[in-house]
Amino acid sequence: MLDIRAIERILPHRYPFLLVDRVDELGPDRIVARKLVTRNEPHFNGHFPGLPVMPGVLIIEALAQAGALLAASVVSFDPEKQVIFFLGIDKARFRKPVVPGDLLVLEVVPLRKGGAIWKLRGEAKVDGAVVAEAELMATIQPKTA
Repeated sequence: MLDIRAIERILPHRYPFLLVDRVDELGPDRIVARKLVTRNEPHFNGHFPGLPVMPGVLIIEALAQAGALLAASVVSFDPEKQVIFFLGIDKARFRKPVVPGDLLVLEVVPLRKGGAIWKLRGEAKVDGAVVAEAELMATIQPKTA
């Protein structure tokens, strides 16, 4: 439903920190997005040499970015005037390592939407198996100079 160009119109992130490549499903109560994990990503040079594993914090960030895309689609979000900030993480769990070549599927649903604070639940999957999960909080705020 959203390709990388559409994602870049909504999120302020850019390489190497834009962690959502495509959105496959987007509705008011769910987003399914994906990130293709590739060996040429800079974090693999140090995490870990000879055994590349995607850092768990980046998997959580990918879920947060998918959640921001979901929130932006539900409200009248103007990326020229507003930004979505990540506020918190609860109940984060990491189940399996994510390695180059994996297709990371990001599924996020709102637990509480609208208002000042959004609460979301996300699961990251590879080949249908949950590799990470968390509850996330975010807020939509005006951009400041």
